[in-house]
Amino acid sequence: MAVDEDDRLYKIGEVCKVAEVQPYVLRYWETEFPPLAPNKSGGGQRLYTRHEIDIILRIKQLLYSEGFTIAGAKKRLEIEMASPAPAAETKPPVPSKEVDKALGEVKRELTAILRILDE
Repeated sequence: MAVDEDDRLYKIGEVCKVAEVQPYVLRYWETEFPPLAPNKSGGGQRLYTRHEIDIILRIKQLLYSEGFTIAGAKKRLEIEMASPAPAAETKPPVPSKEVDKALGEVKRELTAILRILDE
């Protein structure tokens, strides 16, 4: 039976390699970011889910790439986790003139093929 990627648990060493941060950084982030709460094995080893790794990568992006403070990153993460995912646009896109022209040509060719088949 294959383990689903979403169900797999990752040890702190694996997560550190993926996120490219030291274990003490992850342990500190756990104290500052409540959504980051890995389970612990019987021996006390931290076990992270794929969802928690995604949170870690987002925290790293907010802090290191976007320049947020810990407090700012915490607020941003709370907002992002509370808001639902954006809905897909329901309105179809307006075709460009090139697309209209190409579709018209296809329609003419199909009409010609139908005429040939009807003969």
